[in-house]
Amino acid sequence: RTKSSSARLLVLQLFATMGKKWVPLESNPEVLTQFASKLGIDTSKYSFTDIYGLDPDLLAMVPKPVLAVIMCFPITEKSEATQKKEDEEQAAIAAGGGIPPATGVLYMKQTIGNACGTIAVLHSLCNNTAALAPEAGSFVDEFLKATEGMTWEARGKYLEEPPEGGPNIEAAHQAAAAVGDTAPPSEDEEVALHFVAFVHQGGHLWQLDGRRAGPVYHGSTSADTLLEDAAGVVAQFVARAEGSVNFNLIALAAAGGDD
Repeated sequence: RTKSSSARLLVLQLFATMGKKWVPLESNPEVLTQFASKLGIDTSKYSFTDIYGLDPDLLAMVPKPVLAVIMCFPITEKSEATQKKEDEEQAAIAAGGGIPPATGVLYMKQTIGNACGTIAVLHSLCNNTAALAPEAGSFVDEFLKATEGMTWEARGKYLEEPPEGGPNIEAAHQAAAAVGDTAPPSEDEEVALHFVAFVHQGGHLWQLDGRRAGPVYHGSTSADTLLEDAAGVVAQFVARAEGSVNFNLIALAAAGGDD
């Protein structure tokens, strides 16, 4: 893998404040489905599946219902500047009451380097517990109980440093990071790709990225239109990437579909 010196410096700066670093997950629906199963999800009912493109015909191939969309995209100086500006704009609009509060949205900060894939999976699963019904005593079940009422920062820190006897995801993450179609990089390699999740909550489309100031509001959506509405946001990312093909989309959707 080759990176420009500016891209490498950018990634080093992004993770300089993160103490612990993990081996990153592969953006692979089979890997994420196996991971979700270990976290307490019945993947015979819902699983991760590829989204092959943004055209309506390709979106129509995705099984329904869709509970979440995960995007893996390239980190660039332009993407970072755009996101910083967007956070500032959203804060100003929210202060004036122009953005609904993220009521009911389960969100956490990312405090572990290369953990963005796991954070995106957790954002997808933890915001859809009514449909997914996590197994009692599983990681998802215990994590939600243990972190109920916590701030975004405290929830992310709990994931990094769970108390003795508390739900600990690190072993499951490392097992998931060790499999896939490509050899995993080392935990010290600067990986200039990032995972985020899109979910529907309260009639709104939220982008959940543990490196952002908070949940990012992208307007109205519904359980039926989440995939198409998220695809519209993804198209904006692609347009800003100026020809980069380092994008991958995965849906958390009905296993096998009912379409």
